[in-house]
Amino acid sequence: MPELPEVETIARTLAGDLEGAVFENIEVRHICALEQPPEGFAKRLRGRRILSVGRRGKLLLLLLDGGYVFACHLRMTGRLYVPQPDDTPDNHTHLVFTLRRPDGRTFPLFYRDVRKFGACRVHTPDELACWPFYATLGPEPLAMSAADLAARLANKRGRIKAVLLDQKVVAGLGNIYVDEALFRAGIRPDAIPASLSRKRVARLHNAIQEVLQEAIAGCGSSIRDYVDGRGNAGSFQNSFRVYGRAGQPCTVCNTPLVKATIAGRTTVYCPHCQQK
Repeated sequence: MPELPEVETIARTLAGDLEGAVFENIEVRHICALEQPPEGFAKRLRGRRILSVGRRGKLLLLLLDGGYVFACHLRMTGRLYVPQPDDTPDNHTHLVFTLRRPDGRTFPLFYRDVRKFGACRVHTPDELACWPFYATLGPEPLAMSAADLAARLANKRGRIKAVLLDQKVVAGLGNIYVDEALFRAGIRPDAIPASLSRKRVARLHNAIQEVLQEAIAGCGSSIRDYVDGRGNAGSFQNSFRVYGRAGQPCTVCNTPLVKATIAGRTTVYCPHCQQK
């Protein structure tokens, strides 16, 4: 599932093509891609100009004129992208948009999703504020302080990995970057957050921001399906220290990395470098 660095990269690569363009036509090829009636979805989009392309947590957001917001949750295999000139929609292309640039030229925008877990919606500002998923998102990890993180973790009795995966605690983190940040911070994924000292929480805060910034610089991690808004793969998967490396030697101490299951997710850590 695309996490914060991947969605941030998609937003940045789409911005140059989409900002200033107007939705001219909307073709709904499969309603699985929508979380609202297709007629209302198309009516709200048609004729609206894209003012900016951004992100909140793992949500891709297009801010439109009139205060409307196009929200896209890519989940496992969703892709919103500008196709190459010779690309045509296939059976997994569920939404086809025609956009018009300020100079009058038109171009397509595709939403494609093999697994059909992703979904799009268009909201008014009031609707967006009342959408439970959006309204309960935690703070952005790149904007929060170590004190903010400590406050979010205080009194949490679950395991630290499960807590960090909770989007209500911190928005945008997923399996990859939680594993990588915990390794850099030297914290076991099954540690209890309330037991962590402020010094260790500060180390975790630094590790989270460091790994996210490096991943964004590497345009995200391409393991299976992820590509950016122009179809290019990311490169941060080449820098993984623990994720997907169970049984391989730790990059720091050469101890074999251990695999466990926490919060229903495969977890990899170093039993020597990450102390409980």
